[in-house]
Amino acid sequence: MYLPILQIHSEDMPPYAIVCGDPRRAKAIADKLQNAKELAFAREYRTFVGEYNGIRLAVVSHGVGSPGAAVCFEELIRAGVKTLIRVGTCGSYHADIPAGSLVISSAAAREEGLTKQLVPSGFPAVADPGIIAALEAAAAEVPGSGVVRTGITVCYDAFFTGVEELPHRKYKQAGILAVEMEIAALYVVSSLRGARAGAILAVDGFADEDLSEVYDPHTDAVAQAVEREIGIALEAVVRLAQSE
Repeated sequence: MYLPILQIHSEDMPPYAIVCGDPRRAKAIADKLQNAKELAFAREYRTFVGEYNGIRLAVVSHGVGSPGAAVCFEELIRAGVKTLIRVGTCGSYHADIPAGSLVISSAAAREEGLTKQLVPSGFPAVADPGIIAALEAAAAEVPGSGVVRTGITVCYDAFFTGVEELPHRKYKQAGILAVEMEIAALYVVSSLRGARAGAILAVDGFADEDLSEVYDPHTDAVAQAVEREIGIALEAVVRLAQSE
């Protein structure tokens, strides 16, 4: 089967995929694979396949925001991918989860618009428990992982602030760890289509600050956290494959 948006063929796709927003990050992850091959680069969707410790997997970029990312997830699952792990970045709600920390998202509050057009408002966006356990176990073994927290994240469409106030304070009080832009789509689409999903995020700042003034994701601490989360996600794929 040909997938027209990712511009890939289903017979080329393995059952495991690591997904990320940035096409350059997809290339950086693929560089860690053996026998890596780029299959396509269409719009924000860049697709590689290769092997890691004997496990064949794909690495695919999905761009920024839930609608475009959901297109990627839908086509990957249609192509036969059964396990998806997002490797991304997020804004923290808590001082004890500073830039350079890692957050494993067990579920996502659905404050974006995409999933509201797919499922009722009460439908949860929840990660697969096996993937979360594999990420936690891999994080415990990857050297120098630093602060790693597991918990609920929130998913918005807006990145910069407008005249409407986002409910950051309420979610912080409720114990949500961090905010990002694609996990709700990943979890809901995976639930609907019979796949399993999880996510690990590198913290690149604090969510309740004015990002137009202070946002700087290009620090050594963030770069090192991204490198760690990539290693953790790859090791988690190996654990999941070996357990099946």
